[in-house]
Amino acid sequence: QVQLVESGGGLVQAGGSLRLSCAASGRTFSNYAMGWFRQAPGKEREFVATISLSGSSTYYADSVKGRFTISRDNAKNTMYLQMNSLKPEDTAVYYCAAAKTSARTARYSQYDTWGQGTQVTVSS
Repeated sequence: QVQLVESGGGLVQAGGSLRLSCAASGRTFSNYAMGWFRQAPGKEREFVATISLSGSSTYYADSVKGRFTISRDNAKNTMYLQMNSLKPEDTAVYYCAAAKTSARTARYSQYDTWGQGTQVTVSS
């Protein structure tokens, strides 16, 4: 059974940057697409970004396009989310997830393994 552990969250001022990491173990990391989702208080979990198993294909939610960059290092079994120009509306718990397939996907139902989440708070 794969395990995912996020890190790198914290408190940052608007306009600042954070880099989230997601360390995977227990399953061949490079066989599956991966994604980031987030959930703000009182809201549903929403898609942020996804990356294919090789890392050659990525896709972003419109709300983060141009500000966030998803990447992965299969040799280190780790995925990253570089977040720049952060806004207060980016405040949420961020979750990494492993997909059931190799192709990148924004569909929540295509993910079967989730991390515990890391809090990101952006102050205005």
